[in-house]
Amino acid sequence: MQPSLPEAVLLVDGYNIIGAWSYLTKTRDRLGLEAARGELVSALTNYSALQGYETQVVFDSQYQNTSSSQEIVNQNLSVHYTNFGQTADTYIEKSCAALRPYLKQSHRCRLIVATNDRVQQLVVVGYGAEWMSAQQLNYQVESTLKISLTNHRQRKQSASRFLANSIDAKARQKLAQLRMGL
Repeated sequence: MQPSLPEAVLLVDGYNIIGAWSYLTKTRDRLGLEAARGELVSALTNYSALQGYETQVVFDSQYQNTSSSQEIVNQNLSVHYTNFGQTADTYIEKSCAALRPYLKQSHRCRLIVATNDRVQQLVVVGYGAEWMSAQQLNYQVESTLKISLTNHRQRKQSASRFLANSIDAKARQKLAQLRMGL
């Protein structure tokens, strides 16, 4: 059995998005980069799961003398730190090149890159990927969360519309017996 394909593979230029989303910039300036990374990953975790996307958030390690690393957050999201001297842009470009043949074969799966970097936008579109601005991603994340919360509230309200639905099973059974005169 072949594993199911994600709806899309979403590559996110992490620091670019942090610099573009005002609430993440405020978090970065107030609490530091690690806190802003955590907030971004948290927002994208929910979004990716709700959309069915396989998301890779990429952070530069360009100026830190570290080797690349990867953290699997869940089945939909992973965080990647590049090698020393490697930019997130380079990582994303290599990923687009590597995924291109696979995506062409599948005909179902999309490749989306989220960044505000204009040069990066042109390069990834050349590889056949879709480009999404930081603002578009922010809007998508927020609207997906709102829709999910609205759907959850509606299900919760419809389940508790009748008093009988809020009573446990034993109490319902006793009430039914009383109605039948037992």
